[in-house]
Amino acid sequence: MPVPSDLQPLPPLAWLRAFETAARLESFTSAAQELGLSQATVSQQIRKLESRLGTELFHRLARGVELTADGAAYLPHVHAAFSALARSTRDLFGTDRRRTITLASPASFVALWLAPRLPGLEAAAPRLSLSIAAIHRPADYELENADIEIRYGDGDWPGADKAPLLAEVLSPVCAPALLKKEADWTRLPAIAIAGARVGWSEWCAFAGVPPPGPPALRFDSFISALEASKAGAGVLLASLPLADGSLREGSLKRLSSVELRTSAGHWLVRDSGRLGPGDADLVWRWLIDQPRTG
Repeated sequence: MPVPSDLQPLPPLAWLRAFETAARLESFTSAAQELGLSQATVSQQIRKLESRLGTELFHRLARGVELTADGAAYLPHVHAAFSALARSTRDLFGTDRRRTITLASPASFVALWLAPRLPGLEAAAPRLSLSIAAIHRPADYELENADIEIRYGDGDWPGADKAPLLAEVLSPVCAPALLKKEADWTRLPAIAIAGARVGWSEWCAFAGVPPPGPPALRFDSFISALEASKAGAGVLLASLPLADGSLREGSLKRLSSVELRTSAGHWLVRDSGRLGPGDADLVWRWLIDQPRTG
């Protein structure tokens, strides 16, 4: 890679460091001690720098050194350059840099459960950056290769470390305004969610009530179905943990006290063979410690 033309005349950094240190300490011997070099090496580096620049930078005295006029003029620029380099290195690679942890999760879980809790993570780990990928299909997890995954299922993922995060509890809900049109909610349009999951037929069998007719609407994500139900489009068999915010704010109303607890739920998952950053453990533990509702 070609060196930029404005950097070609730059003397070696070792020479400049020897000059800056000797000027600050007013001694080649003290500079050698600070740099871990011999006094002869420091003296030689400064001589080479003076030869490169075509001027003397120090007056050599019987006891120490002092800067010449050229040396005094050059020193602030060298010191500023080293300070800027140290600051940039610290900002980009030092302990003050935010460490990034990647997390892959279903989009509905991110929006409805995780997002309201994220300010707490910022307070708990202010130097950590969380990069979140919304998952729409199971195959997307392989594409993301995240440090931590949140998966929906029964926990059967061989070769993975896992911990239950949010159990699934189902019960019907709808917008309060919809009940003004029809008091018997079983006669209202049903909303379903596509995919291999417990649905209306299982809940109705558990509750001992006749199943509804074919769903009037079917969505490929829970959050889309939830928003449609809040808008008055029909009755949704909702995940109560994910619908908790809507229920508390009153945009949805529970229609039955019957709750079906399924074998599925949201799990924390990570590859057991993956040696991820230590900060991933912090996020893992923080997620487990979060209140399940509220």
